[in-house]
Amino acid sequence: MNIDKVLNNNVVVAKDKGKEVIVMGRGLAFQKRPGDLIEQDKIEKIFTLSNKAMTDKFQELIAEIPMEYMVISEKIINYTKSQLGKKLNDNIYISLTDHIYSAVDRYRKGIILKNALLWDTKRLYRDEFLVGKEALRMIKEQFHIDLPDDEAAFIAFHIVNAQLNEDMPVVMNITKVMQEILNIVKYHFKVEFDEEALSYYRFVTHLKFFAQRLLHGNYYNDDDNELFDMFKKKHIASYECTKKIQKFIEEKYSHELTKEEMLYLMIHIERVVQKNK
Repeated sequence: MNIDKVLNNNVVVAKDKGKEVIVMGRGLAFQKRPGDLIEQDKIEKIFTLSNKAMTDKFQELIAEIPMEYMVISEKIINYTKSQLGKKLNDNIYISLTDHIYSAVDRYRKGIILKNALLWDTKRLYRDEFLVGKEALRMIKEQFHIDLPDDEAAFIAFHIVNAQLNEDMPVVMNITKVMQEILNIVKYHFKVEFDEEALSYYRFVTHLKFFAQRLLHGNYYNDDDNELFDMFKKKHIASYECTKKIQKFIEEKYSHELTKEEMLYLMIHIERVVQKNK
């Protein structure tokens, strides 16, 4: 490979089989110019992003941030993929790297950010939060600092963001909606959820995508009136709880639930509540 552009002493842009890639390695670009051959033994990482706009942003970031932050971020992202088995939007290479750099910088300046959604994140995105905790261990190993659990929750948000392909404020609003609905169910039935149960995990997953649709004004509408009527007659308590949710959503978010949305809420509520009886 030959150098197309030098970003700093450690990072260059090159072409690999006609595709633009970002190549990293200690001293890889020292005293090098565009057109020079890249020394294979100095290559440590090669990044290929899915679109030009993302690649451009990535180049900007790398030009400003030391290489070790990119390396630790990639390590965390690879761990995330192996643990969760889910596809992540390429944007996480930018957002997570930038966040880790800022978090370490803040910590060294004695500035600690509190995460108002720490507790909710532990409960609603448990797997992502556990990845965030492991990320803190990796960061400690790399930079010799102890970041608080608040940062594990922030990292979890970046992971959820990469799964949903949303901006961070939207992910926080999704979390808020999820917690509001869970609270309605909790107080309607006067139960504490078994957060280890598969039914709870399925309910939370459903609420995540329900809240995303709600905040974007998208409707899930494939009404099966017969099944809806049958279920509400058989599971009256779950139907009454869903009616409370329907009223709350309409009043607060001006979103009218379809029968299909109500049906799925009823099904999940019935399962999660039966598990807690």
